[in-house]
Amino acid sequence: MPVFSLEPAQTAWCAQLRTLAAERLRPLAEKGEPGRVNRPLVAALGELRLLERLFGAGALELCLLRESLAYGCTEAETALALQGLGSYPLVQAGSAAQRERWLPEVVAGRAVAAFALSEPDAGSDAAALALKAVPDRAEGRGGWRLSGEKRWISNAPEADFYTVFARTTEGAGARGVTAFLVPADRPGLTGTALEMLSPHPIGALNFDDVPVTRDDVLGDPDGGFRVAMNTLNLFRPSVGAFAVGMAQAALDAALGHTARRTAFGGPLKDLQSVAHQVAEMATRTEAARLLVYAAAAAYDEGAEDVPKRSAMAKLLATETAQYVVDAAVQLHGARALQRGHVLEHLYREVRAPRIYEGATEVQRTIIAKELYAKDAKDAKEPYA
Repeated sequence: MPVFSLEPAQTAWCAQLRTLAAERLRPLAEKGEPGRVNRPLVAALGELRLLERLFGAGALELCLLRESLAYGCTEAETALALQGLGSYPLVQAGSAAQRERWLPEVVAGRAVAAFALSEPDAGSDAAALALKAVPDRAEGRGGWRLSGEKRWISNAPEADFYTVFARTTEGAGARGVTAFLVPADRPGLTGTALEMLSPHPIGALNFDDVPVTRDDVLGDPDGGFRVAMNTLNLFRPSVGAFAVGMAQAALDAALGHTARRTAFGGPLKDLQSVAHQVAEMATRTEAARLLVYAAAAAYDEGAEDVPKRSAMAKLLATETAQYVVDAAVQLHGARALQRGHVLEHLYREVRAPRIYEGATEVQRTIIAKELYAKDAKDAKEPYA
């Protein structure tokens, strides 16, 4: 059996998810207000036990889930993914009390989570975080006060809690960052919505001496960067899966259109330039899918090269989706840009994944770093 062939049960599950997304979730998504959390949609994800499945899934199952939902309803996919991204630091590093308080609410679709890493001057360079956690020694509290800003945070300012990464040790780079779980109603925490090309809210968070204690720490003090990177290593391949789902939807739309649309005396598919374009779209989509599955399998197996594979999957899949959606729009012509057309929707959705959770250029940097590190290790000494 080829390494990445899916089992019949997995294939059937993906088909069920596509139908579920189209028939049950898309109508809820269409009723949502752009730029706002669609709480009925999040609640439906809980009622359908998809959020429960999300937190019990390995990386490959997570990718199948995201790819299948993206094919039928990108809004549902994104809502699910953001619940996972915002809550996975809690899953991997939270205390028993933190998990007991928040995870049942997230799984049920009653609480909305957010992953608060990016800052105005620290997006791609996550180790350059400037949000300060100053020791709070008043009345022997032994906690910290958070001061600064987070920006481009999905689900902000409407989330119920945030996993926040702040600098607890100056001059320590990645080793001086701590992860905190901060409820949205914490004194001094305010948020502002940003007008973005996005169906879900993206905002800025302002921290004005926001109090946090050791009970709010996720993991260990100064160990937050590892929490963030472990989260991103899991979710980067699944961002690729989201992209593959969009690419497949665009490819299928192009196949149907070029088979039925006539021009120059016959269907478009009989034009060699069109047929070759569709063949290229299909080949790139399948290559991206296989790389995503390979990265997910490596994560599930605990392989050493997960950072490299995750970066490769995210890089190729998001760039491929951009290419495939754009090519599908070109094959459709003006009708694809009409509001409400599936490709008009995908054209707006497909751009952001090339930026968030590490832009394409950052993924190339990670890949190169991992390659040279392995080369140096194999040679038993670094190059001069």
